[in-house]
Amino acid sequence: MPEIHFKIQWPDGSEETCYSPSLVVKKYFTPSSDYTLKDFVERSRQSLTIASDRVQAKYGMPCSLALGQLQTIEAKSAQFQNLPQPTVRFIEFIDQDE
Repeated sequence: MPEIHFKIQWPDGSEETCYSPSLVVKKYFTPSSDYTLKDFVERSRQSLTIASDRVQAKYGMPCSLALGQLQTIEAKSAQFQNLPQPTVRFIEFIDQDE
C-alpha cells in the first residue's frame, strides 16, 4: 500500500509531520490550504479511518499507526478549541520518494 506523510501547522504556529498508510488523504486535503480546526479534525478522522479500514481489508487488522495518528491529532486539537477561530494550515504532502 502506498503510504504518505503530510505536514501541517497548528494554530500556535508549531508544525507537525503526520502519517497515513493510504493516499486517500489526498482526497480530503489541499496543500497550502487553511481549515477550521473542527473541519481539519473531521477530515482527518474520515480519511485516516478509511486508510485504516483499507489496511484491515488487505492485511486482516486495522492500521495502528493511522489510528494512533488520529488520536494524536484529536489530542493536540483539544489544546486549541477555546481559541476564537482556530485554523490548521495544511502545508504539503511528502511522498515517500522525496
